[in-house]
Amino acid sequence: MPLPSSRFLIAAPSSGSGKTTLTLGLLRALRNRGLTVQPFKCGPDYLDTLHHGTAAGVPSLNLDTFMASEAHVAETYARYAAPADVAVVEGVMGLFDGADRMRASSAAVAELLDLPVVLVVNAKAMAYSVAPLLFGFKNFYPGIRLVGAIFNFVNSASHYQFLRDACQDVGVEALGYLPYNPQVAIPSRHLGLSIDAGIQYEAIIGQLADMLPQTVDLDRLLEITRGAAPVPAAVPAPVVPTDRPRRFAVARDAAFTFTYHQNLQVLAQLGEVTYFSPLTDAALPPATDLLYLPGGYPELLAEGLSRNAAMRASVAAYCQRGGATYAECGGLMYLGQTLTDAQGRTFPMAGVLPCTTSLENSKLTLGYRTAQWNGMTLQGHEFHYSHLTELKEVLSGARVTNAKGVEVPAKVYRQHNTIASYLHLYWAENPAFINWLLSLPANP
Repeated sequence: MPLPSSRFLIAAPSSGSGKTTLTLGLLRALRNRGLTVQPFKCGPDYLDTLHHGTAAGVPSLNLDTFMASEAHVAETYARYAAPADVAVVEGVMGLFDGADRMRASSAAVAELLDLPVVLVVNAKAMAYSVAPLLFGFKNFYPGIRLVGAIFNFVNSASHYQFLRDACQDVGVEALGYLPYNPQVAIPSRHLGLSIDAGIQYEAIIGQLADMLPQTVDLDRLLEITRGAAPVPAAVPAPVVPTDRPRRFAVARDAAFTFTYHQNLQVLAQLGEVTYFSPLTDAALPPATDLLYLPGGYPELLAEGLSRNAAMRASVAAYCQRGGATYAECGGLMYLGQTLTDAQGRTFPMAGVLPCTTSLENSKLTLGYRTAQWNGMTLQGHEFHYSHLTELKEVLSGARVTNAKGVEVPAKVYRQHNTIASYLHLYWAENPAFINWLLSLPANP
């Protein structure tokens, strides 16, 4: 019988309530106690998971019931949560906000995994009126268990007393609060919380971890969320379609950071993964079988990417001789002819694809996506501000729809054996996608 562990989902009534900041502080504070802490993130976010990893010291996993089946989400959660003393799942947006009503919401994940919910409430301009808000979140949907609340942006201990009274009258346990402190605020960027190297994340997270135990009852939080640890199911490893391990070259540096840990784990099961930097390395790793250029912030580092002409030439030569390549969002931008940043400066890129991309007159494109082609169905997410000159090299038969099944303008492009798109695809449940890329003919 697995030993009891603490496991819970941190949710909020809406975005901007401070749940990521609180989650980071919790992860580090619990880790400082000598507990093994496993973080998770609801939804397709690839930025918060980076911060989770910094705070907890282990990779954070995405739990997304649109991009993956419920069985896959439950298995992923159980496999990584089982060995941990504490499993902390950070929600996405508001508790009930999903791709279509509650579909793929934090509440859906909490119900699927039977996780108690702790609500983070922005109390900056609220006192006893928080009572009906808590009552509504507690009673709106019987499939979840709201067990406690933590209040953010609280002005004083007397302010918190009004909030405690509201919790008592509603039947939701008040677990504490965080006072407003601009020194522990992490700035946002257009794709989410900033990952700017100039921000002292370690110092901010450390300060949060020191602050939390002063006003949040961590012992009580762990007590009311304790339960049996999940039992992972046996999952067969992906089938390797060759008698030799394949070599995967994955871009990873300040310009290319948007990856799903589960995707990378599939690559590691299928072969040997080597990380390289388009910013600082001179050439691709030798004997590469598949090049993966994930998303990131190439627009912010376009000058450095452009300056590294040796790597641009290495990537172009590999793609032009038919090397299997998958590029998504930032990777697509890097493979174009030029990239124009928000200030109007244009920089040469790898020159593989006959397109240009630009951040001028930017407009947000956001949403879940389903891509279908070649008998495969892949789920993913589109999130970008850049736009590109239209490519004619569209992958034959590919169709992309949104969460409601409506076709959208997003395209999947193919140039020789280079597959590129603005989509961030989740293939951890469907490694056939990687096997298909590896099987592309040498001279299409």
